[in-house]
Amino acid sequence: MEFKLPDLGEGITEGEVIKWMTREGDQVKEDQPIVEVMTDKVNVQIPSPRTGRVAKILVKEGELAKVGQTIMVIDEAGSATHSATPPAPAPKPAVAAPAQVQTSPPAPGVLAAPATRRLARELGVNIASVSGSGPSGRITDDDVRRSASGPNSSTVAIQASAVSPAEAPREEVVPLRGLRRTISDRMAKSLRTTAQVTHVDEADVTELVLLREALKGSAEKRGVRLTYLPFIIKALVPALKEFPYTNAALDDQGGSIILKKYYNIGIATDTEQGLVVPVVKDVDRKDIFELAGEIEKLSSKARSGQLSLDDVHGSTFTITNVGAIGGLFATPIINIPEVAILGLHKIAKRPVVREDKVEIRDTTYLSLSFDHRVFDGAYAARFTTRVIETIQDTKKLLAEVL
Repeated sequence: MEFKLPDLGEGITEGEVIKWMTREGDQVKEDQPIVEVMTDKVNVQIPSPRTGRVAKILVKEGELAKVGQTIMVIDEAGSATHSATPPAPAPKPAVAAPAQVQTSPPAPGVLAAPATRRLARELGVNIASVSGSGPSGRITDDDVRRSASGPNSSTVAIQASAVSPAEAPREEVVPLRGLRRTISDRMAKSLRTTAQVTHVDEADVTELVLLREALKGSAEKRGVRLTYLPFIIKALVPALKEFPYTNAALDDQGGSIILKKYYNIGIATDTEQGLVVPVVKDVDRKDIFELAGEIEKLSSKARSGQLSLDDVHGSTFTITNVGAIGGLFATPIINIPEVAILGLHKIAKRPVVREDKVEIRDTTYLSLSFDHRVFDGAYAARFTTRVIETIQDTKKLLAEVL
């Protein structure tokens, strides 16, 4: 039978074959994981739909395959039950065979994310020999690169002819693959297919800082770490309801704007492998402590490469938070097919004029990038103002967060 790349949902149209877990001639069993594929959402392991022998692998590791494209041919007549000559036993999978598509787990004894393992393969590094510097001994991309810099490195390098052989290479060529290529494609498509504009405004978050400090103890008793993000998410809810075109998608082919009546917030998360966007569902129905716990859980899964398809499915509006890193403000790129994204930035003490007096207050900048095809600048300004009003008013914020 022809084994085609299945429809993984969420509008996914293609995936990159990261790793084959079997070879031509091997026996495979139904539901045995046989291939790891990276989509524009998450890494998944895909199980075999049949028991049989692998007759042909048609897509190599590192190549893209379209949904519905044949990636392997399985000879069902060549299964162990039909073969005249007993075949060699199939390799034992690293994990129990799943009944459905699942995210890829780390191999036994080696803690490393899938993208880190792929980097090791590309650089010719035996990942089992690498010492991990991350939490619990997890191997990071930097650990792999340090190992690759030794005498057995297979890194592709270009050196100008005028450089002495004793000098280190002055350039390095890094293949644009995996999640980095996916991010590249999605960002370029977003800018190419939408009319993006960014609106920036300033918020006085002095009261928010005090409120978070007052509620941190309650959060700790619930076993969660309370950041500013849950407060911002709750401040978004009334604004998204009042300005529904911000919580929408544009159907170009159908010539319509789809207004979403549910509120699922994507959280752009920085990982060693690149940017991923786990989704907190139904934020209007959860208090800040529930949101804090869910954000913490999803962030941990993102950084360890364990997000499922459900974890990245169904966002209606996205937040990108770079406040902990620094910077005044930025112009975030819309997470298509959404029509807006809110950038959160560093909170700092700044001089503010209040009633003709200069005071030192905690302030931050909010940057809203939006698709001008769906709504205009005045609408974006009113939406951002509504968010800021809730953030700055303790009574309004308390009404939303608890």
